[in-house]
Amino acid sequence: MALHMRPAALARQPSRPSAVHVLRLRGGGGTINEHLLTVPGGGLRVESVAVQPFEGQKPGTSGLRRKTAVFMQPHYLESFVQCLFEAVGAAELRGATLVVSGDGRYHNAEAIQTIVKMAAAHGVARVWVGKDGLLSTPAASAVIREREGGQALGGIILTASHNPGGRENDFGIKFNVRNGGPALEALTSEVYSRTQTIERYSIADVPRIDLSEQARYSFCAEDGGAPLFEVEVIDPTEDWLALMRQLFDFPRLKALLAREDMSFCFDAMHGVAGVYAAKLFVEELGVAPTALRNCEPRDDFGGGHPDPNLTYASQLVETMGLLSDGAINERTSSPPELGAAADGDGDRNMILGKRFFVTPSDSVAIIAAHAHALPWLAKLGGLRALARSMPTSAALDRVAQALGLPLYETPTGWKFFGNLMDSELLGGTKLDPLICGEESFGTGSSHVREKDGLWAVLCWLSILAEHNAETPIGHFVGVEQIVKQHWDRFGRNYYCRYDYEGVDSSSAAKMMERLVQMAASFKGEPSQPSAEFTIETMDEFTYTDPVDGSVSGNQGLRVLMSDGSRIIVRLSGTGSVGATVRLYIERYQPAASRTGQPHLLLLSTADALRSLVALALELTQVREFTGREEPTVIT
Repeated sequence: MALHMRPAALARQPSRPSAVHVLRLRGGGGTINEHLLTVPGGGLRVESVAVQPFEGQKPGTSGLRRKTAVFMQPHYLESFVQCLFEAVGAAELRGATLVVSGDGRYHNAEAIQTIVKMAAAHGVARVWVGKDGLLSTPAASAVIREREGGQALGGIILTASHNPGGRENDFGIKFNVRNGGPALEALTSEVYSRTQTIERYSIADVPRIDLSEQARYSFCAEDGGAPLFEVEVIDPTEDWLALMRQLFDFPRLKALLAREDMSFCFDAMHGVAGVYAAKLFVEELGVAPTALRNCEPRDDFGGGHPDPNLTYASQLVETMGLLSDGAINERTSSPPELGAAADGDGDRNMILGKRFFVTPSDSVAIIAAHAHALPWLAKLGGLRALARSMPTSAALDRVAQALGLPLYETPTGWKFFGNLMDSELLGGTKLDPLICGEESFGTGSSHVREKDGLWAVLCWLSILAEHNAETPIGHFVGVEQIVKQHWDRFGRNYYCRYDYEGVDSSSAAKMMERLVQMAASFKGEPSQPSAEFTIETMDEFTYTDPVDGSVSGNQGLRVLMSDGSRIIVRLSGTGSVGATVRLYIERYQPAASRTGQPHLLLLSTADALRSLVALALELTQVREFTGREEPTVIT
């Protein structure tokens, strides 16, 4: 049974749903509970609440992130959501379907209840919520784009991504638009502008929705007719998993995972990806449940930091035979062939081989180079474009050049990739299918408009299946061999990132101001700060979108060397307090066929970058400005 609704306006009358009837309905997905709630007087009661503006409700790279306690202040969340709804517009909201869910962190369930009430007050006809309030960020994008043929206007996603959770840590909210991708700056700037002048917000008297079971709640007038408002609690995995079945050859992957010489381990870091991992790896691909670690979502991520890197995914790193600096851990015996981790909201990933770390920049480049092994790309006629964020290493550029594909260098933020993916719809060149990635453990393609951690794992399983299609048992071609084969062909981009987290914002701003002044005074004449490196360019990265012509300035400071080496400095917009300074260091080593020195491709990253790191620390004076002798994290 399907309910098709385009309800009349919600009346502002002092009435409240007074009766509940429960029916058992059977649809394509099985049995679902239907709750019919009668609304006396013909409309839901809507309250207008007076409020003062809150300072600093400015969305960053991925929405608004603050400490959980800040969001729990009376009227704080409501004020931001009101401004979001006003920016989207009453005409767009009235009669629309909206997705509202999150990664399960502390305050997620309460925030969903509040947003559902506010959606009803603003004329939204229907809200889809993942069971238990859960949807990974890529799955939310899939629901917006795929469910009922793309009926949703957009979605409100409650996440602070890879940031820690719990009452004492971080919470976040962002809006994804109709294409399933993050809102562009024009909308987020409008939201921020309204937060500075807000006077009232509207909220409807909707009863608390039980998020623990799949069900549909329909609010109807006493005299019948179409529902005034609906909330449907959906299977959070259904739409995303259906999409993955279209993209990948599941029987081939299942056969790979069943090999005697293949072993696998996945760590969800107590984030929402655990829900998807159980469905995907265990139920669909036949992996033993013991291969999954930390796959029970917790509102504080088990007290950990759900960021899949060598520092924070320490359990997986040890299991895979590595230390936190990427060196081999000799104490670990028999590591699995493939290990992977995802972050709190399931959009980031880390790939590890047996005693081998794959950098995110290498990962996206290798996935692109193996486009022929990814079934859906063959069906669509192959890749049309590649893209990376500016701080990401140029490993992907080498692949683009070899494949004859255009390469787009964008600012950090997945929304910039979304414009490229939708270029044809926006009147530009068709660039879909497109593979893209960020050095911050984000990899994805145009199947959704978000990065997708488990999609990347499926890509690596597909690559392993391709390399081992005719390999006899006992001669398994592993991750390390595949990566080294890639370096032999394309060369190696030695790369690392230093993160200085939670530093004083004013000190970080002063550091960047000094660097900008240095760039402005750079006259274009090469300078040689050391005997080893010559600076050819020093500038601030500015991006002109090739699709809509919008210009994004102040996107990071670049120091480009004559040999292709780079030093990048930028302030991250994903933290909830203070500033995070990110320092990126990259050095290219050509393929052995060009140098005749294959050993130069096999140096440790620390050894290969030692002199460039020293130059970066000297140029930026990051230690002097932050007061930190060492970074918080090195990846």
